[in-house]
Amino acid sequence: MPRTMTTIVTLNTRGLPLKGTRIAERCTKIATELGAGDIDMVCLQEVFTYRQLAHLRRPFPHVAYRRSALGPAGGLVILSRLHLAGSEYARLPQPRRGSRLPVRARVNALRSGMLSVRLADSGVRVVNVHPVANTDGDWSEGNRFRHVQSEQFDALARVVAADNSPTVVCGDFNTARSSTLHGDLWRRTGLRDAFNGECPPTFHQEFLPPGSTPHCIDFILATEGLGVEETDLLFTDRRRMTSGTGYVSDHIGLLARLGIP
Repeated sequence: MPRTMTTIVTLNTRGLPLKGTRIAERCTKIATELGAGDIDMVCLQEVFTYRQLAHLRRPFPHVAYRRSALGPAGGLVILSRLHLAGSEYARLPQPRRGSRLPVRARVNALRSGMLSVRLADSGVRVVNVHPVANTDGDWSEGNRFRHVQSEQFDALARVVAADNSPTVVCGDFNTARSSTLHGDLWRRTGLRDAFNGECPPTFHQEFLPPGSTPHCIDFILATEGLGVEETDLLFTDRRRMTSGTGYVSDHIGLLARLGIP
């Protein structure tokens, strides 16, 4: 049976902090480069203001997000050249009262969520997810972030398993590939890594605290039946901008070309 090729990208745009990060210029650069290619869909994280969104969405006729007071809920946006059949947004579970997480992590957890859309022509679901960041950089089962991250991964697994439609899950998972949370998610849902475990660290070293090790924390996952034809990395190098050279994001972008039956 012939397959329709669909190209999907995921990128954390580094929406925070806004001050001093040339956010408008970086968003314009991201939009220009994504719009110049044959990309069908883009899953973005940390788009926290409508001004950011206005810069990013220009090349794409269709956009999905949940409105909130200052910008897209959870900072999650899906841009598309393909027609979409509705969207749903849900906040991920929050840290329990009495947990040992720092105040900043609790505040950031309010922005953790998932945004789902369905492609009108094929019925394929695309889920854009952004769990809470583990600022300890420790993904062992005894880490203080483990409980809330486990509950958030569990919520994602339930959404994927609730519908047997072919599904793509993209996003900044804020959890290294070495964490057992990934293996549990994949076993429960049938999701598989489009990069087959070969993706390099997806967070630029220079944005980490001294002595920290970068990891692969961004993923494109797909259920069986969606063939992975090609993968690539985006925004790995500094770009020339009006105000000087620099990275457009603290993350690199991931691209997967999928075959849809």
